[in-house]
Amino acid sequence: MPTAVVTGASRGIGRGVAIALEEAGYTVFATGRSVDGADLPAAVRRIACDHTDDAQTSEAFATVAAAGEGLDLLVNAAWGGYERMVEDGAFTWAAPFWVQPLHRWSGMIDAGLRATFVASGHAARLMVPRGAGLIVGLSFWAAKKHLGNVIYGVAQAGTDKMMADMAAELRPHGVSAVSLYPGLVRTERVMEAAAAGVFALSNSESPQFIGRVIAALAVSPLAVERSGQALVAAALAQELGVSDIDGAQPRPLTIDDV
Repeated sequence: MPTAVVTGASRGIGRGVAIALEEAGYTVFATGRSVDGADLPAAVRRIACDHTDDAQTSEAFATVAAAGEGLDLLVNAAWGGYERMVEDGAFTWAAPFWVQPLHRWSGMIDAGLRATFVASGHAARLMVPRGAGLIVGLSFWAAKKHLGNVIYGVAQAGTDKMMADMAAELRPHGVSAVSLYPGLVRTERVMEAAAAGVFALSNSESPQFIGRVIAALAVSPLAVERSGQALVAAALAQELGVSDIDGAQPRPLTIDDV
C-alpha cells in the first residue's frame, strides 16, 4: 500500500486531498495544528503539527519514518494565507503592499512557502534512497498574474520556482516534483462566501478533486514527464480521465479567467 503525507490537512484543500488519497488506497498521514479534531476517515493517521515550528515538522516526519512503510507522496497543503482576511471590519487581504499587515507575510511565506520547503526536504530524505516518489506544491495563477496582493503572488511564484528547482535536483534520483493549480475549490470558506453571493459555483471543484488528480498523476508516466512544471489540476484531470466526486469534469481555468 503506498504512503502519503498531506500537510495542512485539518481543513480546506488539504483535508480533501487526505480523504481522496485514503479512498485511492493510500496510507495517509495527515498533519496540521488542529488535525486531531478534523473530519477525516478513521483510517487516516493524524499527526498534530504546526509547520512553522521546524522541530514539530521534524518530529512528524520521524513518526512517518518510524512506521516503516516508506513515503511515496507528499502533498504540501499547509497555508496560513487566508487567516484574518477581515480586520476591524475592513477586508485587508487585497490592500496595497504598503499598507498590508505584516502578519500576512508570516501566513503566506512562513506558514506556506517555507513550510513547503522544510517538509519537502524531509520527504526527499525518505524518497531519494528508495529512488521513487512525488512531491506536490499547491500554487495558483497568482504566480504569473497580479491577483489579490503582492505577498500572495510572491508565495505562489516561489512555490512554482521551488518545485522546478527541486525537480532538477531530484530527477537523477527518480523522484518528481510539480506545482499544481486548483480551480475554485468548495472549501469551507469558499462556501461561506458563496452563500453571501461572492462566488458562483457552476465551475467549482470539490476539495477531494485535486486529491483524485494527484492520486492518478502519482501512478502515471506524466509524473516523471511533467516533473518541474506548473500544472492546472483540471487540465491534468482531462488527460488522466479523472472526474470530480459528482462525476463532473471541471473546466480548466486559464490565466485570462482568473
